[in-house]
Parts: sequence; C-alpha cells; structure tokens
Amino acid sequence: MEIPVDELRDVVARILKEVGVPDQPAKTVAESLVDADLEGVSSHGVLLLPLYVSRIQAGSVAPDAELTTVIDSDAVTVLDAGHGLGQPSGDRAMEIAIAKGKNFGLGLTVVRRAFHFGMTRRYTLRAASLGLIGVAMCNTRPLMPAPGGAERLVGNNPVSIALPVAGEIPLVLDMAMSEAAMGKIRVAAQAGGTIPESWATDSHGVPTSDPGEAIEGMLLPMGGHKGFGMAFMVDLLCGLLSGGSWGPHVQPLYGDPSVPYDCSHLFAAIDVSRFRPVGEFQESAAVAAQRVRDSKTAPGVNRLYSSGETGWRRRLASGSKVTLDPSLLSSLVECARSVGVEVGWLSRYEEDDDHG
Repeated sequence: MEIPVDELRDVVARILKEVGVPDQPAKTVAESLVDADLEGVSSHGVLLLPLYVSRIQAGSVAPDAELTTVIDSDAVTVLDAGHGLGQPSGDRAMEIAIAKGKNFGLGLTVVRRAFHFGMTRRYTLRAASLGLIGVAMCNTRPLMPAPGGAERLVGNNPVSIALPVAGEIPLVLDMAMSEAAMGKIRVAAQAGGTIPESWATDSHGVPTSDPGEAIEGMLLPMGGHKGFGMAFMVDLLCGLLSGGSWGPHVQPLYGDPSVPYDCSHLFAAIDVSRFRPVGEFQESAAVAAQRVRDSKTAPGVNRLYSSGETGWRRRLASGSKVTLDPSLLSSLVECARSVGVEVGWLSRYEEDDDHG
C-alpha cells in the first residue's frame, strides 16, 4: 500500500502527541520512522510505533523527558536521557559531538538511561554532511551467544560510520553485529514468512527458518567469533563509558512495557579539516566509493554498490510515497484508534485493502 510521506509523518506525530509527546520530539520521531521505511529498513520504521506508544502508556518511556548533562569536560560529554525517546536524545547527543568535534578536533558523547533511537546512520550522516566523520553505536539486550555457547550474552549492537564524500551518494556503514537484525525477523513473523537458517537459532541453539522460533531463540553473530567480539566491545564502550547499562542490565525492547529498556549510546564526530582539506578528503572518498561500484562483478551479478548506496537509491525510487505491508497498515490504524486519533485516509486505505 503506497501512502504519501507527509500524510504518514503527520499521523505518526499526531499519535505520539496524543500520548503526551511534545510537538517537536513527536515530529522528530515521526521523521525517523518514516525515513526508515523510505530506505527499505522496515524493521526500524512505523512498525515500531505501537511499541513506542505502549511503552509510553506503561510508563517505561517518558514522553517529555529532559536530557541532562552529567559530565561536560573538553571533548567529552556524558548525558542522561531519563528514559526518553531515543531519536530526540540521539539528535542532541550528536549535535554536541559535532560542536565539540569542530572545537577540539574530536567530540565524543555517551548517553545513559536511553531508549531505542532508530536507524544508526541517521546520526552519522548528519556529521558527514557537515564535513566530519560520524560514528554512532548502541547496545541492546543480550540476543547472541558466544561462539559455541547456548546462552544469550550480548546484543546485536549496531554501529554506523559515515564519511564526508563528494557527490550525491552517501558513504556510510550501518550494520548490526548479528547476521540479521531482530526487527527483520519480526517483520518476517508478522508477514507469515520464513528466514534463512543462518540468521538465528531456536531456544536450544539449533538453526531455524521459523521467525517465531527465532524470536524465542538466539540471533547468530555475523562472522562467528568476529561478530561476537565486535558486539561485546560495543556493549562495553557504550555501557561502561556512560556509566549506564550493559549486558544483562539492558532490558528486552519487546519485553514488559512498564520496565525501562535502559540502553546506552555513543556518538563521535571527527573534524576532517584537522587532518587535511575537507574537499580533498571528500574527493578521495568519492574515488574509493566509485572504485567499488566499477569493480568486476561475479557471474550473474549486474552491478555493485558502495556502502550506503542501496538505501539512498531506495529512497530516491520511493519518491514521495511510502510502501507499507497491509498487515502493518492495519496495525497503524489500530494504534491510531486506540489513542483516539481518527484519520480518515488511513481507514480508506484499510477499506481498499479489504475489498482488494
């Protein structure tokens, strides 16, 4: 189902405001969720809205939380998000890192008592657009076992790095440390589909193609011990530097909605101009990205993409409309009605699907 971007952002913001989120934070979260759907990252899109709403209603997310400064020392900042929505606190944390990066050459901001902040590249691309290298990461509740283990020890802990680059195509890495994000598995479960067995195991550690079993089981780290090791280090960098939660102290995102998620974030901004002229760096980065796109393809492969290019192209191709699965649209309609938001066009889409 194709829905105009502005209409979808508006209804998401209206739903959030109805449960107590102030106007600007509501718009920020709506922008983040809809942008994820535009880029084909539905696991971080409006799929999450009912979860956000239920947590606000249950009290584990403070809709009007104030971000407070715990430490402000030269290039370093420690913030306490007060269990508020992650996108507003993440935006502010990266803004501080960028300002300090320009002032000191490097800015590092860590955040404790934080919540889910959407796509990690949202923050790093902001730094890259200003001529800085952006780095962002966060920890999540334990989802993956150690190599050879059968117990959840670390989360899939996403990392993003974005470089300033000449031209329109961004150069950004954005990945979780698991073979696939839990959100993608939930999307498959909601759609009644299957998943590759390399993504997850059941509760006994046996690889499974059933997304329902995977949700009850464990994610598999990418690259075995390498992915596990990276996830472990991200967990500790975020949690230990911020003085916030790490490992078993981070709670399930889809668990008891009255219990705070309590994750930790890290944002860094590196001022390229301290090393060399920004324009030279951007041109070199563009050459490197083009080298990837122009490299020789394997049999059956039409073309190659540089890091971050596919999401950018999906967004271009989507134009001004977002494509939502009918089941996701029904969930959005139900969420709107549950908080007393009546949206005629949403119901119209739902009726069209019922008669389709």
